Amino acid sequence: MSEIILMSDARVAAVPVEESGEPLVDVRGRLLVDDRKQEDSLGAEVFLRRGVLDRLLRAQALLPGGLRLLFVEGYRPPALQRRYFEEYAEELRVAHPDWDAARIRTAASRYVSPPEIAPHSAGAAVDLTLADADGRELDLGTAMNANPEESDGACYTGAGNITEEARANRAVLGRALSAAGLVNYPTEWWHWSYGDRYWALVTGAPAALYGPKEAAGL
Repeated sequence: MSEIILMSDARVAAVPVEESGEPLVDVRGRLLVDDRKQEDSLGAEVFLRRGVLDRLLRAQALLPGGLRLLFVEGYRPPALQRRYFEEYAEELRVAHPDWDAARIRTAASRYVSPPEIAPHSAGAAVDLTLADADGRELDLGTAMNANPEESDGACYTGAGNITEEARANRAVLGRALSAAGLVNYPTEWWHWSYGDRYWALVTGAPAALYGPKEAAGL
């Protein structure tokens, strides 16, 4: 698909979910984990569906020598997802008082998925980057979770306003993750998923494998 399909697109919500029942598993001890999101999600962020973790480990094995995945956030409780979405939507309302509700929702979904279809809340999505053998984070063009406004669009995976080094690092990350079966959300270079509705739409799968889970399901 050459067009950028946003999470707010009706085609994403229309994808059925055939819940696999696969458990959420802890990634610690399997991947290099960064703790920058721990305060918000109270530790829930280190969990992912087992099938997603398996594919991340496969992707890591495909990276050039000396590089590792740096895991930042996986599962996000639905209440936290809702909070993130509403906070960003409110920022946009203040900045653009002339925008109607539909335009706000579409614009907000470039950066935060609508709560009802969010891949993170299904344990299907991961925010991650690259690190060297010593655990130092590589340059991928923007800070992780930079929004389109503050990054002047450089958060988009295919952005042209980044350095050659950052572009090369994004390509290395993308090749490994794509080969392992994950798909990228094109407005966020760091966001990759497997088994969710967005993945199903992009890959042509008949249904998503994972639906939203409550934190009590950990």
